[in-house]
Amino acid sequence: MKTGLITSDTFQNHNTGPGHPEQIARVSVIIENFKKLDNKNLFWKKPAIITDNIIKGTHDADYIDLVKSSFPSKGFSSLDGDTIISPGSKEATFDAAGSIIAAIDGIQNKEFKNAFCSVRPPGHHCNQNKGAGFCILNNVAIGASYLLNKYKYSKVAIIDFDVHHGNGTQDIFYENENVLFISTHQYPYYPGTGSEKEKGKFNNVCNIPLPAGTNSEEYLNAFESALKRLRKFQPEFVLISAGFDSHINDPLAQFKLETEDFYIITKRILETSKKFCNGKVVSILEGGYDLQALQDSTKRHVDALIEFD
Repeated sequence: MKTGLITSDTFQNHNTGPGHPEQIARVSVIIENFKKLDNKNLFWKKPAIITDNIIKGTHDADYIDLVKSSFPSKGFSSLDGDTIISPGSKEATFDAAGSIIAAIDGIQNKEFKNAFCSVRPPGHHCNQNKGAGFCILNNVAIGASYLLNKYKYSKVAIIDFDVHHGNGTQDIFYENENVLFISTHQYPYYPGTGSEKEKGKFNNVCNIPLPAGTNSEEYLNAFESALKRLRKFQPEFVLISAGFDSHINDPLAQFKLETEDFYIITKRILETSKKFCNGKVVSILEGGYDLQALQDSTKRHVDALIEFD
């Protein structure tokens, strides 16, 4: 079976203004590269139209109303100091969330075996009622809630390898025994959360904080702890918050991972979880702000998804 690639042109409408690191080109370079490669093992798909009822599985109704009323008719507005929005951001935001729904449905309907969602804005810093850190809706959390509510899964794992801690995702599932949240991240660093002491009500949070300057060998050794927790939890479905800002060339952090590491990380997640989830894995783009590193690393990430049987 093929690997799903979920994307939409609406990401281009989310204008964050000149000089903002979460720029339109982040997704453009990824999509243009995959179009050029023309891999026949990719199944291209558009995001699903997402309903308020689906989003309410994750976000407070008042927050959804706030978001919908925040998009300006012209110019720019902001949800917080980092999270800039423009008129076209609305479509991009709801398509980003809809991408993970399309990916999950596609796997459930056997259209493809696994999937990568190349969308923006990212999501993992957004909690139940507050956008932050470039994030407006929490895409991966919406996906996890959808798996629990629509498809009645009882064990969903979220693995977040973005260099920044996925504090929003952690908040949303902190007291949910059906979701295991695993995060590797630079610490102490933005957003300031993610210590080993944050374990979740049901010991369902596994934070692996690592210092600035962490290199490939140090990271991959530490990642074994994440895989150990994954084996213990035995997830029925795995979601990945795929941030590529831990690359050595990324301007927003100080990890020293190489492009090839993202292939290795992805392959290890797939191999570790295969016997429990039968390869049901959806990955969605989070961070990554060096355009060449982002293009190369997403290619290797998707290579691992395509190759997996």
